[in-house]
Amino acid sequence: MSLSTLDISIVLAYLAGIFILAQWVSREKAGQQKSAQDYFLASRSLPWWAIGASLIAANISAEQIIGMSGSGYAIGLAIASYEWMAALTLLIVGKWFLPIFLRNGITTMPQFLEERYGNRIRTVMAVFWLGLYVFVNLTSILWLGSIAIAGVAGLNQDVALVLLGAFALAYQLYGGLKAVALTDIVQVCLLVLGGLLVTFITLGKIGNGSVADGFMQLWQQHPERFEMILSKDNPFYKDLPGLSVLLGGMWIANLSYWGFNQYIIQRALAAKSLQEAQKGVVFAAFLKLLIPAIVVVPGIAAVMLAPDLERPDAAYPTMLGLLPSGILGLVFAALVAAIVASLASKINSVATIFTLDFYAKRAPEASQAKLVRVGRIAASLSIVVAVLTARPLLGGFDQGFQYIQEFTGFFTPGIVVIFLLGLFWKRANEAGALAAAVGSFVLSLVFKLAWPSLPFLDRMGVVFLATLVLGVGVALATPATGARDRIRTDDVGYATAPSFNAASLAVLAILVALYATYW
Repeated sequence: MSLSTLDISIVLAYLAGIFILAQWVSREKAGQQKSAQDYFLASRSLPWWAIGASLIAANISAEQIIGMSGSGYAIGLAIASYEWMAALTLLIVGKWFLPIFLRNGITTMPQFLEERYGNRIRTVMAVFWLGLYVFVNLTSILWLGSIAIAGVAGLNQDVALVLLGAFALAYQLYGGLKAVALTDIVQVCLLVLGGLLVTFITLGKIGNGSVADGFMQLWQQHPERFEMILSKDNPFYKDLPGLSVLLGGMWIANLSYWGFNQYIIQRALAAKSLQEAQKGVVFAAFLKLLIPAIVVVPGIAAVMLAPDLERPDAAYPTMLGLLPSGILGLVFAALVAAIVASLASKINSVATIFTLDFYAKRAPEASQAKLVRVGRIAASLSIVVAVLTARPLLGGFDQGFQYIQEFTGFFTPGIVVIFLLGLFWKRANEAGALAAAVGSFVLSLVFKLAWPSLPFLDRMGVVFLATLVLGVGVALATPATGARDRIRTDDVGYATAPSFNAASLAVLAILVALYATYW
């Protein structure tokens, strides 16, 4: 595959336009300097449309587009549960979690842990998240993104890796979260437009020009690819274990990711009001319902258009090869947009946690300008480290990202337990939280070694229940947190606006219809 002059021109125009826009939206007023709140939380002024778009832009990257399309090729529509269940999770986050976070002025997830439990758990989890974001998230997005970019554009992969990292850093270095969030609406529009073009063109080729006929032919000739709930005799049952997808461990993964993950929740924490944040998460929920049409359906279409692929992850790049010049440039720009937006989000969150959870606590006298400067230095160092370690960490693995996802899943049950108890059980204390954090990893390792046939999602569900019992038991057996608990929940209101309730019911109705249709 090669890009024409027109395609290259479209991609370069996108890169120049999004960079200029990012600098323009994050400029200061005359005579003002950026404060830490300006840089890390966009002055707590984000509107709902920026929050919703930025949530999706931070989430969708090369590993989702390439990986989920590949899963669509191999497994089918069942992989869409990761997206559709996330829509429901976002509603829970908006109704039950955000009121507490915003009432207490939370800026980072480690800060919440200190306010609720104490300093030790804040330090432990801040170190964990910094390591995860730099050595897992940034490296995997850079590595898989560079593979995709190199494959389409014909660049050397190392060159693609460095260029991606450098542009993502430069794009958000000056403006911080505001530069990221206020341009993500453009990124998401491009992602949706480009993705739908791939879907329509591939289905049109199957249906001889008719997208609807193409979809029906695909469904009729490969009904096994449209089963949402896999049976135990399905070869991919271990990846998506039947009803456990709806009732088990996927809830743990989603609650951790959408509710307690700094680079995701940071957008909602920067909202101008709770109502604006809730409207933003509903907007994101509707977008999540659409994502499978963009990233999964092209992979299923490849079953008919390219049935002999050597590996499933080649499905999406192969479908790009069917696009005419001009359209290819637009879709390639959308792919770059997804990678850059996700990278920029994680870079900004690394800078936020390092500056506010480490540097500011050790230098309380530091000026606002100094905090912003430290944040920019931390952002720069994080991407340099990620670029240098991406190949050593992931270059030797054919499925490096999957292995890393399973590794992070060792900690996910404990994270959910710590936050759920901290939010909704006043007797929870730091000893119980630390026990849950350590117990999650130990129990996950024990179950993996002792019961290797247990599906990953089921293991997360079992470990969550065991860790919950452990956290509660240790809390009851040790002194209460007492004065260290500075999180107020007594005056938090969980009532939501009629518009939020109506939109939530619409999301639920669509989910019921989708699962009823493709059960």
